[in-house]
Amino acid sequence: MKRREFITLLGGAAAWPLAARAQQSGHVRRVGVLMASAQSDPEAQARVRAFEAGLRELGWVEGRNLRLDYRFVLDAGRLRAQATELVALAPDLILAVATPVLAGLLPVSRALPIVFVQVTDPVGGGFVPNLARPGGRVTGFTTFEFTIGSKWLEALKEIAPTVKRVAVVFSPDTAPFAPLFWQPVVDAAARSFAVAPMQMPVRDAGELAAEIEAFAREADGGLMVLPEVSTLNNRDLIIALAARHRLPAVYPMRSFAAGGGLFSYGSGCTSEFFSGVVARSAAEQIAAAHITELLAARERISVSEYERIMALPPTAPIVPWPSPDGDGVFRFVGVTNHQRQYASR
Repeated sequence: MKRREFITLLGGAAAWPLAARAQQSGHVRRVGVLMASAQSDPEAQARVRAFEAGLRELGWVEGRNLRLDYRFVLDAGRLRAQATELVALAPDLILAVATPVLAGLLPVSRALPIVFVQVTDPVGGGFVPNLARPGGRVTGFTTFEFTIGSKWLEALKEIAPTVKRVAVVFSPDTAPFAPLFWQPVVDAAARSFAVAPMQMPVRDAGELAAEIEAFAREADGGLMVLPEVSTLNNRDLIIALAARHRLPAVYPMRSFAAGGGLFSYGSGCTSEFFSGVVARSAAEQIAAAHITELLAARERISVSEYERIMALPPTAPIVPWPSPDGDGVFRFVGVTNHQRQYASR
C-alpha cells in the first residue's frame, strides 16, 4: 500500500472507477480535501498542484466533472470544526493530509470514504488494521520508515563530525508516533556514534525558541527534526533558530532544505499526491536500451571489495576493476568528484 497509485486508491475507496466515470457527461463528483497547513504555504500549494494534475491525467477536471472543496487549518483547536464543515458538504470522499487531520476526521465523517496521505503510522494510530489490506472505509499510504532515524543521525555525524549531542525536535500533540523514530536513533547512537541523543518535545513557537536557545548554550549540539505537521508548519522558525545558534540540523523533507536548512534526507512527499502514467512506448524503450541484458551482465564482488571502493575519497585516482576479464559490458574504474566512473570493456 505504500506505493499504490494514489488515484487508484481514491477510486477504490469511493467505489467509483475514476477513469471510466470521468467519461460520463453531466455527472459531477465532489471531493473534499483537508490539509493541516496554511493555504499560502508553498509546500501545500505544490501538493495541491500535484493532486489536481493526477486527477486531470485520468480525465477528472475541476469545473467540468469534478468539484474540489479545500480546507486548510493550522490551529489544532479549529481542526474539528473544519472537518465537520467539510463533511457537511456531503463529498463523495475526503482526502486527509497528515495524522492529526485523519484523527480529527474519523469521529465526524460517519460513513464517508477517506483516503489519507502523510500519515506516519496508520497501523499504530489505529486507523487501519494493516498496510496490505486496510479494509473498511479508510485507505491510503505512507512513505515513512522509522528506522530512517538512525540514517539521519549517521548523515548528521558525517556532515558535522564534532556533534556530540543531538536534540530530536517534535510536538507531542501532533507526533504521537515520535517514540518509533526515537528508539532507532537511541540504538544507533549507543551502538555506533559518540552522540548523546535527547528528546525536545515542543508545543508552540515560543517553546520551540526557548528550548533550542537553551540547548545551544552547550557546545557540540545538533538538531534532528521529525516529519510531522508542527515541525513542517514551523520550518522557517526552526531553520532560522538553527542558523542563529549555529546548530547543524538534519531535516526530513526537501522543503526544509529549499527554505535554507542545512540538508534533508527523506521523501519530498509531493509524489504522494501525484502518480505519473507509464507511456505505452516504455517497454520498447527499455528493450532498445538493453536494460535487462545489462543487469544480467553485472559482476559479483565481495562485501569487503564493495566497502573498499565506496570508501575511496572523491579525489581518488582511477581504480581498476578487481576482475577485468569478466564478460560484463561495463566495468567500474573509479570515483571522481563524488561520481562513480564506468568504462566499456
